[in-house]
Parts: sequence; C-alpha cells; structure tokens
Amino acid sequence: MTEPTRTGGSTGLLRALTPRRLMMASVAVAIITIGLKTLAWYLTGSVGLLSDAMESLVNLAAAVFGLIMVTIAARPADDDHPYGHHKAEYFSSGFEGILIIAAAAGIIWAAVERLFAPQPLEQLGLGLGLSVLSSALNGLLSWLMLRSARVHRSMALEADARHLLTDVWTSAGVVVGLAAVQFTGWLWLDPVVAIGVALNILREGFDLLWRSAQGLMDEAVEPEVLKTIQETLASFEHRRGNTAIVRFDHLTTRRAGQRRFLDVHMHMPAHWTLGRAAALRTSVEQALMSAVPGLRATIQLLPSDVEGHFDDPKDLI
Repeated sequence: MTEPTRTGGSTGLLRALTPRRLMMASVAVAIITIGLKTLAWYLTGSVGLLSDAMESLVNLAAAVFGLIMVTIAARPADDDHPYGHHKAEYFSSGFEGILIIAAAAGIIWAAVERLFAPQPLEQLGLGLGLSVLSSALNGLLSWLMLRSARVHRSMALEADARHLLTDVWTSAGVVVGLAAVQFTGWLWLDPVVAIGVALNILREGFDLLWRSAQGLMDEAVEPEVLKTIQETLASFEHRRGNTAIVRFDHLTTRRAGQRRFLDVHMHMPAHWTLGRAAALRTSVEQALMSAVPGLRATIQLLPSDVEGHFDDPKDLI
C-alpha cells in the first residue's frame, strides 16, 4: 500500500520542479562549479582541469539561455502565435549544441599546445577533490532534470540534463587521467585525456544540434505515442459486415516542444445528424487527450463515401 504513495509523491515533486525552476537551479550550480573547477585548475596547472572548467562556462551560458527559452515557451498562445510558443525550447537545445562545439574546439587547441610543451602538475590531491565535488553537484542536478524532463516533456530540460551528464563523465575522465599522471609521471597523459574529453563533448554537441533541427522541422510524435493514438482511434471504429460505419484515415502528427498535434479524418454515415456526429467527435477528442497528455487533436468530419485528399494514392485504393 505504501509503494503507490511514494510513486505518486515522487511524480508530484517532479511536477513541482518546473522547467523554469530547474533551469534557475542549473544557472546557480554552473556558477558554483565554475568556481570550484577554476580553482582546481589554478592549483594544479592541469589542462585537463582547464578543459573541465571551460565546459562549465558553456554550462552557464546554456543554462541562462535555456532559462530565457523555457520562460518564453511557457507563455500562452496569442494572436501572433496561435499554436503557442513551445518551439522556443528547441532554440535552447540548438544554442547549447553550438556552445558545446565551440568549447570542444578551445579545449583541443589548448591540449595540443600542452602536448608539445608538457608542464609539471601541482597539488593534484586538492584539485581532484574540488573536481569530484563539482561533478557530484552536476550529477545530482542532471538526475533531477532528466526525470523532470520526462514528466514535463521538455526538450530544453533534457538537453541541459544530458549536457550536465556529459560534464560528469568528462570530469571522471579528467580525474582518471590525472591520477594516471601522478602514478606514472607521464605528463603527456594530461593533454591526451583533454583531447579525448573534447571529442566526447563534440559528439554531444552535434547530437543536440541534430535533435533541435528535427524538432524545428515538425518531427512526428514518438512511435509509442503514435501506437497509443492508433489504439484509441481503433476503439471508436465500427463495422457492419464488410462496411465501415465509422473509420479514420489521413492521420498526421507533429511535435512542438511539450505539445503534440494530431490531424485526422473521421468518416461516418452521411445520414447522421450534425449533432450526433459532433458528439462522437467530442468523445474521440476527449479519449485522445486522456490517452496522450498535451495532445491537441483536430478531427475533420466526412461522410463515409467522401475523401478529403483526392490526389492522395491512399484514396485511389
């Protein structure tokens, strides 16, 4: 009896952690980690820790821009934006991807220079401790943001969370590299690890850019969501022998930030009254919105023997 309560309480907490609140927390954590990692670099002189600190600067810029975008995305629809402002989150993700790529280029530049001119590292113990502390902060925040991103269906939250998670793995790689330098005395390991970190950051940056572009191009809903929509519509279909009394076709979907949109044709007998047809459409819309939170459905009513797109190959079958 206690498990459902915990689950419900957890979901309620995640809903209370709105995208705007979490992005504000991301800004605060980024400032703290910049201080910790910059101090770690200053104490040790490690280019690996410098690369880590540079990525935290990217985290701060991305978090500030993400905060602006989720604030815009939360605005209600207006005359100029009748479908809402939800796509603003994709700009946040794309901007973050560009910043990640720029930071990776800077890291590689500094690491290559250090590779040809190795320098001794100092106070590694304290520097590594500061790096681990900042990584713990980022790890906790990224975990919260990923869970909340699923609840709020926020691309901006997910992008920032995955970036922070990359930062955690980046710091882990730097720590391992510096520990290896301390154990072996091979100074070239420090810039080599930094280059490896930069390549990993590049991959994350290009992935974010690709996903942002897909979202801005009105990508279809996720396969599992489409399956739910199709199953819901199928529950309203009705046949009499080989004759379809109520059927659906020309189903198209798209995503825009937290919102999902659906357009579909609903065919029914021509002799039905408008009131009866409208009542059925209302029932279908309510069932769809209950099955898929955040869905906005547009259902066009058509008689059974009329098609909406005469040039569509499906209508010629």
